[in-house]
Amino acid sequence: MATSALNQLEKQQYRIVGGTGAVKLCHWMRQKLIYGRPCYKEEFYGVESHKCLQMTPSVNICNFRCLFCWRFHGMTGFEGSECLEPEALLEGCIREQRLLVSGFKGDSRCDPGMWEEARLPNQVAISLSGEPTLYPHLGEFIGLCERRGMTTFLVTNGSVPKAIENLSTLPTQLYVTVAAPNRELFERLCVPQSSRAWDSLKETLALLPSLDTRVVVRHTLVDGWNLGWEDEYAKLDEIADPTFIEPKGYVFVGDSRSRMTMANMPSHSKVREFSKRIAERMSLELIMEREDSRVVLLGEKGSRPRIALR
Repeated sequence: MATSALNQLEKQQYRIVGGTGAVKLCHWMRQKLIYGRPCYKEEFYGVESHKCLQMTPSVNICNFRCLFCWRFHGMTGFEGSECLEPEALLEGCIREQRLLVSGFKGDSRCDPGMWEEARLPNQVAISLSGEPTLYPHLGEFIGLCERRGMTTFLVTNGSVPKAIENLSTLPTQLYVTVAAPNRELFERLCVPQSSRAWDSLKETLALLPSLDTRVVVRHTLVDGWNLGWEDEYAKLDEIADPTFIEPKGYVFVGDSRSRMTMANMPSHSKVREFSKRIAERMSLELIMEREDSRVVLLGEKGSRPRIALR
């Protein structure tokens, strides 16, 4: 990794593991440890925020340049980069997580028992930065997490369907981001580095119904860009046939502030109205919502998102 990229990431409080892995505490880890406020994923899906390891195997490696992404955009490829084996990657990430949470021990607002649990994560969010399906040992990494009794949430842009199809172990939950309703908007907003990216995303969506795991399609909504087009989004969602659909509003944070404005953050009411229109077209129901996170969860009538995770 170039020194400039490394310095930028460290300035943003990433802890680098090997050449391409990284850990960073999310906002909700701090909220849970200090104030007892969980991330919406705890309320929606049952994973505990303070036990979550937010990491990536590909911190500076991505094939998109999404305008709404809060991550650092100094991306490269795996060529010439050290690529850790799964065990070294997981051990390194847990080690860095423990260092990152160490400072909370001295805060009187932090429950000691919760702090101890934060040092022993049981949930791995494979997201954070970069595109994780570009990591060549992803299936083995997920399998290692599972053998250690850890659940895994994999977040992908859906651009590498073969990588998902060939996973030796599937994640507990697979998130696929669908941030545009059509090719033209997709190419302007997500800025893919391949002319086939839209076709690849549609291939991924067609693959999803065959996967034996929980699937969530996320629509990242950017006001002034991709709100609306509910008929087109619904057609894509029908192809994917996911367990849940999660419309979520863009947040004006991180590096996205150099590309977007505060006006691009949709209100929760706009996210909710969009969600209701998708639900009508898909014969789904609004199951849960979280206003402070500008997020809504859609699913079949009577579905229970907080099912026990394997």
